[in-house]
Amino acid sequence: MASILKSACPLNCWDSCGFHVTVEHDRVIKVDGDPSHPITKGKICGRGRMLETRTNSSERLLYPLKKVNGEFQQISWNQVLDEIAVRMKEIKEQVGTTSVLHSHDYANNGILKNLDQRFFNCYGGVTELYGSLCWGAGIEAQKWDFGDAYSHEPKDVLNSKNIIIWGRNVARTNMHFYENLLEAKKKGAKLIVIDPLFNATAKIANEHITVKPGLDGLLAAGVMKEILRLGLEDRDFINNYSYGFADLLELLEGVTIEKVSEMTEVPIERITMLAKVFTDKPTATFMGLGLQRYQNGGNTIRLIDALVAVSGNIGIGGGGANYANLQVGQSFDIGNLTLTDRRKNHRQFSIMKQAEEVLAAIDPEIKMIIVTCGNPLTQVPDSMVVQKAFSSVETLVVIEQFMTDTARLADYVLPATNVFEEEDIYYSSMYHHYVNYGPKLVSAPGEAKPDLWIWTQLAERLGFGEEFNFSREEWLTMTLNSLAEKGLKLETLKERQTLELPVKLIPWQDRQFKTSSGKFEFTSEQGRLELAVPQESKWRNPELAEKFPYSLLTIHPMRSNHSQNYHLFKKDPQLQVEVAENIAKSLQLNEGDEVRVWNDRGEVRGYLTILSKVHPNTINIDEGIWKKFGGSVNNLTSSRASDNGLGSTLYDCLVNIEKVK
Repeated sequence: MASILKSACPLNCWDSCGFHVTVEHDRVIKVDGDPSHPITKGKICGRGRMLETRTNSSERLLYPLKKVNGEFQQISWNQVLDEIAVRMKEIKEQVGTTSVLHSHDYANNGILKNLDQRFFNCYGGVTELYGSLCWGAGIEAQKWDFGDAYSHEPKDVLNSKNIIIWGRNVARTNMHFYENLLEAKKKGAKLIVIDPLFNATAKIANEHITVKPGLDGLLAAGVMKEILRLGLEDRDFINNYSYGFADLLELLEGVTIEKVSEMTEVPIERITMLAKVFTDKPTATFMGLGLQRYQNGGNTIRLIDALVAVSGNIGIGGGGANYANLQVGQSFDIGNLTLTDRRKNHRQFSIMKQAEEVLAAIDPEIKMIIVTCGNPLTQVPDSMVVQKAFSSVETLVVIEQFMTDTARLADYVLPATNVFEEEDIYYSSMYHHYVNYGPKLVSAPGEAKPDLWIWTQLAERLGFGEEFNFSREEWLTMTLNSLAEKGLKLETLKERQTLELPVKLIPWQDRQFKTSSGKFEFTSEQGRLELAVPQESKWRNPELAEKFPYSLLTIHPMRSNHSQNYHLFKKDPQLQVEVAENIAKSLQLNEGDEVRVWNDRGEVRGYLTILSKVHPNTINIDEGIWKKFGGSVNNLTSSRASDNGLGSTLYDCLVNIEKVK
């Protein structure tokens, strides 16, 4: 007989949904939303529903695999763990532990996924990655401005008079916030979307403003100039709760509103309109992740933060510079899990440039790469260099559920369980402040094992097994230690399935910022604001822009969490190249044409779709598509880091396009 059991979504996503999972005969039959979840209220997206397909797919990896003479062979867990442990012992004794690179991303959000850090710290410390392909530049920028990156709780948007959605298609990536926008509009809020693409969120907006890709920060500067010209700035906040305003004034004096309009390709009257909207408080600003994936990405977020501050929308209900909500993750006792003090050696590579750094590494060189929670051959920029680097090491180990592009390159592939086959707790630092419990619901197929089991077995072989001698319940209790005194215990979470975390619902309401000055900082210790532009642009590199005249965006796909689902579609996907109408017209391209998109880093081929109401000279190719389906689009993207060193420049990318003859 079928049972409906509660669970939670593990995906690295804004919404972090509650689930109702139908289970029959130890098999997941269906995944639905949990109507009792306080935020997601029974509605989930297609990516969440596809977890049933992922769980039951005949393509699941079921047994440990070892590559012998270029072909994978099934081996036992004892053999694979013994061989990996022996190699790690040899590396530790002969060249040092930092000869191992741990390549980790955030495919899933389970708390216990952090125990890979504990393992590598107890091993002695390895080469780890810093920065983020996803949101790193914006996080660092808000830390410079506010001291941390916090957002308002979801329902506060219903207190907004005006709502600015800047570079964020919530209809695709944050469906429950989309519903809040519809409710806010019904209550009379004005909704403005600023985005080069006319997306599904723009369709419900009162105004859609297209901006040249990468020039969002300059647009924010223009809006501030108009606010100051009209005398609409919030002098109380500026005078009493901010630092460095004189530097901002000097910066803004260095550019005319006419120049801002020319470069951003936004008419002056629209800039003036935005100045009036921002100061017609409360106005909430919600920033997406794409607009900070440029060389100038940190400055872009800082200039939008500055606009929110100048207009007086910091720390008030219905306002905010909403980008991330790190206070959610800060609620947990992650330090107890990771044991950072146990590492004796430590080296860091940029997540963006990990491939180049692997190839260049000396003292010691990289002998082994262990990949967890990621598919770097598809997701890391400049894919051809990534393939070269990951092919160059003596031993590549990948922990995976499917034979991804990265797994195909591996020497050892270890089959992992999924969300319904292991117990964990889940949260999102991007949107709401509830933690969700995910129990084990079904048995794992074949010999698939949880990541934690793998680390425990390797720890025993490497001599620090006592550091992993805990049950999953003990691990989870350890994680919640810091919340226990506030009544948030594991037993309560298991009983209720979700718990509200004790965070500030309206950040900075007390005007106490976490910066060195204790104020909002237009100028921080790390540096002053700049009117920076993308590296790949006619202003920074006119010869490159002449050769490659089109801006390439690589947005999040509709039906896949990054690269996770493409191989599970009922019909094999094709790489779609979406172009602005002016490109199709000037090059005489038609809907459905096979086209080649290229630059000096590489090329991809796909099929043309013409987009209406898109900023001129803009191309989009969804990210995540596998090599066998025409990808990766990261053949085209750059591995440069953002201006503050912690973000990617995936959107700072110029290309050319032609019809395949």
